[in-house]
Amino acid sequence: MPNVENIESVAREIASRLRDTPGALLPTLHGVQAALGYIPDGSIAPIADELNLSRAEVHGVVSFYHDFRVEPPAAHTIEICRAEACQAVGARALQASLEQAIAAHAHVAIKAVYCLGNCACGPNIRVDGEIHGRVSLDRAAEFVPPDD
Repeated sequence: MPNVENIESVAREIASRLRDTPGALLPTLHGVQAALGYIPDGSIAPIADELNLSRAEVHGVVSFYHDFRVEPPAAHTIEICRAEACQAVGARALQASLEQAIAAHAHVAIKAVYCLGNCACGPNIRVDGEIHGRVSLDRAAEFVPPDD
């Protein structure tokens, strides 16, 4: 995990580089998240300072958009399609089963998404970027990544 000085310098460098970009706040926040994996509290003040915004304005944008993380991400992510086609073939039960299977695995996060583009093969999940179709309740646990 980066230290406070590193967080501040990374955030300041990215904000400084993007300062003259129209609507610089969003690209800056995306840049900080790409560099650090999330947007730590310690990055808010340097971003606000470089972009001549209040800390409240920066925090408001971070908290408004669900794509921004304020905590380090889990090592693995399982996304479950919750679109209508997948719900019709058991996505809700699959999500419950996966949530139960990962309860003891702090390194795995479950996230509902609303279409993985594999509708004919539902229910679908994406594990660390790889899509799996026709995932049954019996097979759910085999998609939980092992402890690293």
